[in-house]
Amino acid sequence: MRKEEIKSLVSRMTLEEKAGMCSGADFWYLKSIERLGIPQVMVTDGPHGIRKQSNQADHLGINESEKSVCFPAGCATASSFDRSLLTKLGETVGHECQAMGVSTILGPAMNIKRSPLCGRNFEYYSEDPLVSAELAAAMITGVQSKHVGTSAKHFLANNQEKRRMTNSSEVDERTLREIYLASFEGAVKKAKPWTVMNSYNRINGAFVGDSKEYLTDILRDEWGFDGYVVSDWGAVNDRVQALKAGLDLEMPSSNGINDKLIVDAVQNGKLEETVVDQACERILDVIFRYTENRDETAVFDYEKDHATAAEMEAECAVLLKNDDQILPLRKNSKIAFIGKYVKEPRYQGGGSSHINSWKVESALEAVKDIAGVTFSRGFDDVEDIVDEKLQEEAVKAAQEAEIAVVFAGLPDNFESEGYDRKHMNLPDCQNTLIERIASVQKNVVVVLHNGSPVRMPWKEQVKGILEAYLGGEAVGKAVVDLLFGKANPCGRLAETFPERLEDTPCYLTYGKGKDTALYQEGVFVGYRYYTSRNVKAAYPFGYGLSYTTFAYENLTVDKKEMDDTEILKVSVNVKNTGDRSGKEVVQLYVQAPGDEVVRPIRELRGFDKIMLEPGEEKTVTFELDMRAFAYWNTQIHDWFAEDGIYRILIGRNAEEMLLEETVTVHGTKTVPRIYSMNTCMGELMRDPHAQAVMGPFLQGMQQNTDAQKMADAQENDTSGAINAEMMNAMMEDMPLRQLLSFVPGMKREMLDQLLAALNQ
Repeated sequence: MRKEEIKSLVSRMTLEEKAGMCSGADFWYLKSIERLGIPQVMVTDGPHGIRKQSNQADHLGINESEKSVCFPAGCATASSFDRSLLTKLGETVGHECQAMGVSTILGPAMNIKRSPLCGRNFEYYSEDPLVSAELAAAMITGVQSKHVGTSAKHFLANNQEKRRMTNSSEVDERTLREIYLASFEGAVKKAKPWTVMNSYNRINGAFVGDSKEYLTDILRDEWGFDGYVVSDWGAVNDRVQALKAGLDLEMPSSNGINDKLIVDAVQNGKLEETVVDQACERILDVIFRYTENRDETAVFDYEKDHATAAEMEAECAVLLKNDDQILPLRKNSKIAFIGKYVKEPRYQGGGSSHINSWKVESALEAVKDIAGVTFSRGFDDVEDIVDEKLQEEAVKAAQEAEIAVVFAGLPDNFESEGYDRKHMNLPDCQNTLIERIASVQKNVVVVLHNGSPVRMPWKEQVKGILEAYLGGEAVGKAVVDLLFGKANPCGRLAETFPERLEDTPCYLTYGKGKDTALYQEGVFVGYRYYTSRNVKAAYPFGYGLSYTTFAYENLTVDKKEMDDTEILKVSVNVKNTGDRSGKEVVQLYVQAPGDEVVRPIRELRGFDKIMLEPGEEKTVTFELDMRAFAYWNTQIHDWFAEDGIYRILIGRNAEEMLLEETVTVHGTKTVPRIYSMNTCMGELMRDPHAQAVMGPFLQGMQQNTDAQKMADAQENDTSGAINAEMMNAMMEDMPLRQLLSFVPGMKREMLDQLLAALNQ
């Protein structure tokens, strides 16, 4: 339906109907207006599968939903670093939505992983905004290609579950722009989601849902978002203010209470009716995008989508350790599979994304045709208690096998929507079991089922570690395919696995405030902190092993000097030097000049995933624009690239750089400088305008000043009290007012004239 037709439709609605259109009919449905031909449509939870509820609706995953396919969670799919995989996931879910009559799926979830303790990290993609934005954009593109809407969530700076409905994220402008807004910005601009969901929390004291700055000035006017903003369920603080700010649709229904507030506000002149009209137009536009492209022939192919879920998980799992090439396993070996999750895998998180899975394929089921594999339960995780009988049976099974594979991970109650984790530990019963097995069996592999990083006190005692994350309902088949080499691991960590919780950037503040969360770490989130501080991680961002090997060479840039308005093309050759096909994630980092602006030592500015046959070589090319070199300058409230030499780095992960080139970048934007009597000479000498203005004064200083006398004294000094470094430092840090002391005849009036010229 064209915009003109929608406007005409809205003009025929009563004020009460328009106010009503701005809230849900119930928990999952939007309102219909039969007399005007406005249909009722359904939205439902995602983002890694459809949680469609028919009765007893809720937003916490308490009541059962219809059968659906549970795909790998965001923590897993992000580790694929594969845009095409996320697009395929989106296409598959979008088709399922058409088959189930769902107009919009609530996802992707794309908040930054500020701390590994966030209870909802399993839904989110990454600690890095580029990875988050790119993969979310791919997912959105896939879903919406099927004429089904997405709802990018939770906008904005919603990084903890503790008091998430009232908590205030206290975060500065630069950090918001570079980290938390950037996670959404790329996806909104690139993929144009039909809807965006605002978060519960406040930012610097003000609710996001009441903020015109975020919902209109940035999201719409700056980024070009043209869909509707929907509240998280129950996230409306002040309905009239929220509508003015740009929050179009309130969910779920307020049973008419807030609709009446809108009507009253219009009638008493506190709210322009045109604001309500605009919200209705945005909502109707999305409704008709779906209904006019409804695919009545779409059929939910559960078996096919289950197989797709398995294929995807095999692309997402991360091989963290493989000493002595213990993996892949040989099918003729005597292997003990140990752990509850062999039979009952933990494959999804708790809360609103919890899927009523069509079926769950365990590793035990997937390995049933492989002779020589035995199973021992080892532990139960309902309570963290060592069951001696189960452990003894498991240790005996490990002792009698050639290889022991322990399936460990976090129980359901360790991570979920609604609360944060208190620590990074696995249950004690699991750690004890792994250590006991390692004491009697030298060949141990651990498979992890978890939604966020865990400590591994036994990692030096085992030979192999496979991070499966929460791999969806077919995780068992995928893990078996990886363990036995049918699939080659190609996932890379989209988040840092720290050695200790105490090493995390926000350890001192995370979860500590009563009503506020202090983002004191600023832009130093995740690997930006660990690499800048040289804090060794257990496993760094971008890390992952393969059953083959890759070599990098011939890093080139198409120019050695450029303005920030130009595009830099970077190319590198990657070769598969092993004996089997595999996929590699090529990672490009940029290191900015280390002058006066505090910046991370390096930041990911490009990534690509490529498939290589044995001996095959490909050239991977990246294009870097101004944003690859820029930081957010709070003086000009814009992106700003410093003049200087930038290092272009190709890394195997955030800690391990392989190749380097440099490029000199000239910034074309200017930051207004206001000089004063306390401005130091070094700063003035780095400003061409200041150099020109100060020329005569500098010449006078060199010829007839106490500074010259000091230089002469240095030449004649034999005691070592004066040196060149000292002299340079003194000149660098000498404030302008000291010219009164060092330049004979200098007067205050002359300095005032000089400052006036400098500040023109």
